[in-house]
Amino acid sequence: MKTKILLTLFALLISGTMVFAQDTTKLVKNQMVKTNTEMQKDSVYYTCTMHPDVKLDKPGKCPQCGMDLVKKTVKAGTKENKSEGLISYTCTMHPEVISDKPGKCPKCGMDLVVKK
Repeated sequence: MKTKILLTLFALLISGTMVFAQDTTKLVKNQMVKTNTEMQKDSVYYTCTMHPDVKLDKPGKCPQCGMDLVKKTVKAGTKENKSEGLISYTCTMHPEVISDKPGKCPKCGMDLVVKK
C-alpha cells in the first residue's frame, strides 16, 4: 500500500514538473514568434550570439543559455526579413542546432527538419 502511494506521488511530481517546463517553453516561443512577425519593417531586435534563433524585442538574457543578448538592426526587404527566401534546418530535440542544409544532428544523430 505504501509503495502504491509513493509511486502515485512520484508520478504526480514528474507530471507537474513536465507541465511547468512546457509552459515556460511556450512562453518563450510565443515571445519569439511575436518578435519575428513584427520584423516586417526596419527593425531592431536582440539576439543571442550562441542561439541566433532567439530574437526578442528588448535587451536581457538568452532564455536558453543566460548570455547577454546583443542588439541587431535589420533593414526592411533584406534577405533575413524575407522568410520565404530562407530555409533552415534544425533538430527537434536540440533547437539550438541550426543548419542551412539537411543532415544529422551532431548531438544526437537525428535527421534535421525544416525549421518553421
